[in-house]
Formats: sequence, structure tokens, C-alpha cells
Amino acid sequence: MGSVTLRYFCYGCLFTSVTWTLLLFIYFNFSSESYTFSNVPFQGNQRVPWRFKPRFTKGPKRLPETQHQDKADSQFMKHIPKMSEKKLEHFSELGMIFNEVDQQIRNAGYQKHAFNVLISNRLGYNRDVPDTRDSKCKDKSYPMILPSASIIICFFNEALSVLLRTVKSVLDRSPANLLHEIILVDDHSDFINLKDELEDYIWKSLPRKVKMVRNSEREGLIRGRMIGASHATGDVLVFLDSHCEVNELWLQPLLAPIMQDRKTVVCPVIDIINADTLIYSASPIVRGGFNWGLHFKWDPVPASMLNGPEGQTTAIKSPTMAGGLFAMNRDYFNELGQYDSGMDIWGGENLEISFRIWMCGGQLKIIPCSRVGHIFRKRRPYGSPRGQDTMAHNSLRLAHVWMDEFKEQYFALRPELRVRNYGNISERVELRRRLKCKSFKWYLDNVYPEMKVLGPNEKARAQQPLNRAVKRPKVLQHGRIRHLLSGKCISAQSHPSQKGGIVVVKECDLSDPNQIWIYNEEHELILANLLCLDMAETHSSDSPRLMKCHGSGGSQQWILGINNRIYQVSAGQCLQVVDPDNIKGYIAMAICDGSIVQQWQIES
Repeated sequence: MGSVTLRYFCYGCLFTSVTWTLLLFIYFNFSSESYTFSNVPFQGNQRVPWRFKPRFTKGPKRLPETQHQDKADSQFMKHIPKMSEKKLEHFSELGMIFNEVDQQIRNAGYQKHAFNVLISNRLGYNRDVPDTRDSKCKDKSYPMILPSASIIICFFNEALSVLLRTVKSVLDRSPANLLHEIILVDDHSDFINLKDELEDYIWKSLPRKVKMVRNSEREGLIRGRMIGASHATGDVLVFLDSHCEVNELWLQPLLAPIMQDRKTVVCPVIDIINADTLIYSASPIVRGGFNWGLHFKWDPVPASMLNGPEGQTTAIKSPTMAGGLFAMNRDYFNELGQYDSGMDIWGGENLEISFRIWMCGGQLKIIPCSRVGHIFRKRRPYGSPRGQDTMAHNSLRLAHVWMDEFKEQYFALRPELRVRNYGNISERVELRRRLKCKSFKWYLDNVYPEMKVLGPNEKARAQQPLNRAVKRPKVLQHGRIRHLLSGKCISAQSHPSQKGGIVVVKECDLSDPNQIWIYNEEHELILANLLCLDMAETHSSDSPRLMKCHGSGGSQQWILGINNRIYQVSAGQCLQVVDPDNIKGYIAMAICDGSIVQQWQIES
């Protein structure tokens, strides 16, 4: 009897222990609040230790087919904070800074990558993007059988979350039967998380179509793409930058015209991913051009090209390509001479291949029904080895091989380059001869007749900004911005017309028009209808300043009205008075904490 009682007692202890273990596990994993403020449903970045099995890639490698990384418990995804069920009141608040770690990630991101890495990390590797195609594109049909595509993505010190979001967008929005492979070419990156950690994630979470190639030394974008192309086995090469997101039904519109004519090279319309907010927005339909300084530029599309039966969906002949995103028959890429391997790192290669396509029997088109978003950074975040001017070196090779007597147009603007060494171009000159390419005069007459040839005493006119908004943004609010604690109003420290001047709080003066702010639908704050309130992107500790309105959001994008705070999108912080009792009235940005020193109101 005693043994039976003891046995049941042990069972009871065991059952109780298991029950409490389960209850505690559920409590600590599902019941804790993971956000700091009720209106911002995500937490700051945490330092999470990463441990991965080391693997080394020695050339292209097939990776095993596994499930995609949509699993929430993927170890590699743990360092990216998950969104709670509460809906963000503003997408822009993804960049809100909660602690010093967030601040460091944000500042280091701008320094290393020239865009907001904090937001990128919080977005994760998957997100929906708006379908920016013309509605008529959705009615188009494409052949069931199309050429297979090898996607080539060359990267150097790219932000990991952006790189993998590029890859995931291709995997998620490309038909499996057309996507032959994705080849990632690491151009000898320095960042640790682009080594074993990246490979471990690809090994465990991406399909076998993904391959990795590691360059043993820095080759640059140009030779890096040639290396990627040498490993490709698909019918068509599709080159993408490493900070892109492809849109719906993006691939078929590129492959169809190449199947019809193997000498047709095509580019998608490049949509805009804002570098400060990572908001995806549509780009207008434009085509590529260049100036005599051999810099690429966007040109408006002649109305005659869009007046046909296909309207805004018709393929547009383009004199040049931007260079980051295009598709080309693989055999034709090799026949046409790939890239000029004598060019270094980056710059000018897009014009060189554009001239070569047209002059040697091909054609270049932009396909409006194919859309790919691209982060347009305000600067190149990394330089060239040994600090060389690769743009000048590459442009010299381009001019001497392809531009004939018209290279004098370039030298008229850059006379100091006449005596500069540009290497041996004999192979490229022989390529032009062998391909029986036409003259550059033929190119100007037949492909780009809009290009004006300058006389000996003429100077190139400055390019006018394209697509500058004629319609002024709608005014949402208008009046003085009063600080609720001190009762003072935001004013220019000196004069509202002084570019770069800081703002402070002063006694409100109802008769002073220089204290009147406009808040418009572009989320700009404009003082006295003159300058915009602006925040330095890389130095969020600086005071807000008045700058010329650029219309690009980011550093001049402010969110008003939530808990009476003024939130700066680019800085991820809130406006506050440093010391309400100080007569100087200094204003600064600070972590949003909902305190009274961060509360403001626009009063008409």
C-alpha cells in the first residue's frame, strides 16, 4: 500500500512540475509587452549573440532546397524586432529611436551605407510593395514559354537586411520556372556579417537556386558583374543592384522582348525607395541620356513615343541606361564584349555598354510594365581603392574607343584629362572593328538627335531638374508652433531667410509674420513661406536648421499631431526644448519619451 501511495505521489510531483514549466514558458514568451510606447508597436534593437556554423565558399555553390525564411523562429531573424499586432499610425515611425543602441545603428547606417539601416532592419527580409504599374499592364499577357533568367547581384559592404530583402523579393515575385538562379557576387566585403552569417542563412533558409561567389580581392562592380556572368547558365542575364526590391510581374515583361529579338537589351522602370524612410513610391516614365561631361541623366519621353495603341505601356527606345538594372541575352552579352575589363570599380560603364549596343546592331529599351524599386542614396558610401578617380579613367577609355571626333566635346569640359593615362585600349578598338560598329555620328543622328553638339566657344547648359512639381503641396495646417510647457513659439534665431540658421523658441508675437509656419501634405514645415525645417542626416545631435526645401522628404519630413509631438522621420527623434527656463530657447532632437518638453501645438 505504501509503495502505491509513493508511486502516485511521484506521479503528482512530476505532473505538477511539467505543468508549471509549461505555464512559465507561456508567460515569459507570450505575455510580456514588447514595446516602449503604446503608439509605437515595436521595441528597440537588442544585442543578440549570433552563433553559426562556419562555412567557406570557394566559387559558385548550389545551396540545398529548404523552406524560405518566413518561419518566425529562424535563428538568423532573431536580431530583427518583430512588429506587434498594433498597427503603426505612420509607417515613417519605423525609424523611431528608443535607446542608445538604436541611435548607434541609425548613425552607423548613414555613415556606412548612406541610408536608414535602422528602418531596414525593422522591415525584415519580406514586405509588400505597392503595385506601381499602369493599370493597362495588368491586362497584358506573355508567352507561357520564355527564356530562363540568371539574376546577378554584385555587392560590396552592403547592409545585410537590404541585400537579403533584394534576394527575397526576387524569389517571391518571380515565376519558379523562369528563375534559373540567383548569383550573389561578394566583391571582397569587409563586414563580418556578410561572411559566415550570410552563408549560414542562405544555406538554411533559401532555395538551391541561390549561389554565392566570393572574390578574393576587390574587383569593383564592372569586373564583379563579369565574374557573375561567367558562372551563369540561364538564357538571359538580369543584373540588379544589391539594394533593390522587384515589383509584381516584373520578370516576364523583360524576357518577352529578348525572346523576340536576342539583340534587344531591356531595362525596367526604376521606382524610388526613399533613403531616409524606405518608403516605396512610383517613378515617372523617363528615358536615359547623357551630357558631354559623360554623366548619365534622365530625359523626358517624347510624347510621340507614348501616343501609340499601347499608350503608357509601350516599350521605349532609350539612348542610354542607368546601368544598375538591365536584362540581356547571355550569348549576346558575350558576343558584344561583356564589359570593358580595363575599366575600374564603377562609373562610365553604363554609357559604354549603351553606345556599344546601339552602334553595334542592337537596341536598348525601357519596359514600363516592369518595375523595380531602388534605394537612391545621396552619396556613394565607399570610395575606390587607393582613392583613384575611376569615373575619369573609365570615361577616357569610353571616349577614345567609341566617340570618334566627338570626344573633343568631352575634352572641352575636361581639358586636364587629355594627358592622363587610361591604359591599353587595343582590345576594345579591335572589338569595335570586328563587330563592324557604326560611327558615333550615326548614334547622335539616329539614336540621340536631341543631343546638341557644342561649338568651340559654347558651354554646356546646366541640366534642369526633371519632374519638378509645378503644383504646390496642399497646406494642412497654418500658424504659430507653440511649446505647451513654456508657452513660447518656434522662430528663427536670426532671420527666417537665413539658410542654415537654427531655430529657437521665443516669446509668441501675434503681430510677427516671421513666426508663421506652414505644414503641408508633403510633411514639410516651412517658416514664413521661405525655408524648410531640416535635420542633418548624419549628425542627429545638431540643432534643427532652416534650409531650402528639396521636396524629397527625409531630413525635411515631420509628423505632427500624435500626443502633441513633432517627430522627425530621418532622425527618428522628437523635437524638444533643451531648457524651458533658459532665455536662449535652444531646441534639439531627443528620444521620443512623451514628456511635456516634447509637446507642441500649431495655433492658427
